Amino acid sequence: MANASELEETNSSLQNYAITASAVKLASLGLIICISLTGNLLLSFLIFREPSLHRAPYYFLLDLCLADIVRSLLCFPFVMISISSGSAWTYSLLSCKIIAFAAVLFCFHAAFMMFCISITRYMAIAHHRFYSKRMSVWTCVAVICMVWTLSVAMAFPPVFDVGTYKFIREEEQCIFEHRYVKANDTLGFMLMLAVIIAATHLVYVKLIFFVYDHRKMKPAQLVPAISQNWTFHGPGATGQAAANWIAGFGRGPTPPTLVGIRQTAHNQNKRLLVLDEFKMEKRIGRMFYIITVLFLLLWSPYIVACYLRVFVKASTIPQVYLTAAVWMTFAQAGVNPILCFIFNKELRICFRTHFPCFQSTQTPREAYCVI
Repeated sequence: MANASELEETNSSLQNYAITASAVKLASLGLIICISLTGNLLLSFLIFREPSLHRAPYYFLLDLCLADIVRSLLCFPFVMISISSGSAWTYSLLSCKIIAFAAVLFCFHAAFMMFCISITRYMAIAHHRFYSKRMSVWTCVAVICMVWTLSVAMAFPPVFDVGTYKFIREEEQCIFEHRYVKANDTLGFMLMLAVIIAATHLVYVKLIFFVYDHRKMKPAQLVPAISQNWTFHGPGATGQAAANWIAGFGRGPTPPTLVGIRQTAHNQNKRLLVLDEFKMEKRIGRMFYIITVLFLLLWSPYIVACYLRVFVKASTIPQVYLTAAVWMTFAQAGVNPILCFIFNKELRICFRTHFPCFQSTQTPREAYCVI
């Protein structure tokens, strides 16, 4: 009788734990969906409405926002349904493959897009003339189409059972089934994702070294003027040549005005990277680098779990760790707008312009005179 009562207490406690865990999962995932939809829709609205944001980096940011919106509307609700159904998939096998394909597609899309953004950030700072001339709207469209094409190419083979798309009960989602390396083709997909992330960070490291090298003060190099009969000319010539001619030195012709100074016609299309533009490009690059680092941090626990399944035969991953890792990948869809508004002053200004009610009101100070 004692053993039966203890068994009943254990079963009831397990049921209470399962109910509490399901409630926490549903509440947290619902919060992630709300934050993702609100932030990404707001950011997309600002990029659409504000003409000053119609530039290459914000076009790429808009693409990331729209992808996160579709991911939040398409993939996350099915996870909530599977949790409510007792960690079970109640739909057809084809629908599970479609949802898994979408989940893998958005993962590779974010990775490829961040890699392309890192390259454009390096070009915007290191080769600004080429960047300002070539990075037009149609170039951005071509880059976005290329990223989606590569993402589809990476996510499509498992639909034909090259690897397997199925419902993973431990993760409560339809996703790529990661099995031992000799029993599945998972390793190639995981290595590709790791290579993309590593290459993205290498580009940013190169950009950091470039900015650091160009922050050093270099001494001014004075070019001496050329003298012919005391009439100085050349890049280093000044008004001293005219003074010498008036004083009687030299018998050459009267030196022209601004001798030695080359007059260049400023073309509006050929812009130089002035200090303000340099600071703006650095701020945008810092924002995207923080987004890339956070993408790596949020996906790293899940990637480690996938590699354990691939290389360790019959590996048992703790359920708490796996659930936390999966939910961190879900949270990645909602953190990008938060980071953008924190680290981008231009977006904050546009937000206050379109939503004046959120502007901070300061009490006017009374005028005073000093006696």
